[in-house]
Amino acid sequence: MSRVRVIRGWKDLPDADRGAAVAMGSFDGVHRGHQKVIALAARAAGELKAPLGVITFDPHPRTYFRPDEPAFRLMRFDQLARALEALGVDTVYVLPWDAELANMTDREFATKVLHEGLGARHVAVGFDNSFGKGRTGTPQTMRQYGQELGFGVSVAEPVAGESGDKFSSTAVREALRQGRPEEAAAILGRPFAIEGVVQRGRQLGRKLGFPTANVRLGDYVAPRFGVYATRTRLQDGRRVPGVANIGVNPTVDGITAPLLEVWLFDFDEDLYDQVIETDLIAFLRPEEKFASLEEMTAQVMRDAQAARDLLMPEFE
Repeated sequence: MSRVRVIRGWKDLPDADRGAAVAMGSFDGVHRGHQKVIALAARAAGELKAPLGVITFDPHPRTYFRPDEPAFRLMRFDQLARALEALGVDTVYVLPWDAELANMTDREFATKVLHEGLGARHVAVGFDNSFGKGRTGTPQTMRQYGQELGFGVSVAEPVAGESGDKFSSTAVREALRQGRPEEAAAILGRPFAIEGVVQRGRQLGRKLGFPTANVRLGDYVAPRFGVYATRTRLQDGRRVPGVANIGVNPTVDGITAPLLEVWLFDFDEDLYDQVIETDLIAFLRPEEKFASLEEMTAQVMRDAQAARDLLMPEFE
């Protein structure tokens, strides 16, 4: 578990929970652009000798306004907290995105939430940050409110890759949907990872010679269905290479919700009901329907060898 302090809400906070230099945003993925915003807040925290905080929202505003959209998250909250801890963040302020917050004007948000509620001493935002009802607040208006209310403001410039495209959560999702996990990792600064509880299944893989740990995708963005070379972190910290299928396994009837099914190489331990986190390293092939279980098994063995060659070349 992360050691970051998590504070839910912004009202009636004790003095000990107020007065931080904060970075504000959704921070889904904590990609390299987000990291620049947090670095600006960290610099201000050092200068002010204040705690370093991050403001985020639950649920994500996109979920609130467009509840019928497909799943899009890049992180569970535990992953977010660990990523922020690695960047030196002391406190995460999780603001409830509800009707009250959604209907605040940008001035009301700056005054009631940032100034009166959190007592923010500095606010860092991204170049494209918007806030307040109708998304009328901009980095420029944030600077104005900071001058009026007495907190510093810094604005992060865009961060772009070699192609010149700016890093964004949208770009990460698009790369994953197209089966390009290496591109997603370049934006994130680390591989995209799916974390969840290992489900009890029918143990078909074990009977066929490739036992899998199965995790539901849930609220995660659905990567391109297919087979991936992976590395999985276990609860005790061990990292195990493997090969995984993401999808609905059309050869086997009965799976309707997308599933991560990962075969951990040279591993034979009970993982049921444990939380594991699986990095997607490389896309090997699209998901397909086989004429028989025997044909599927033969292909899985070829996939496993391809993943071993990629992840464990020293053993070849």
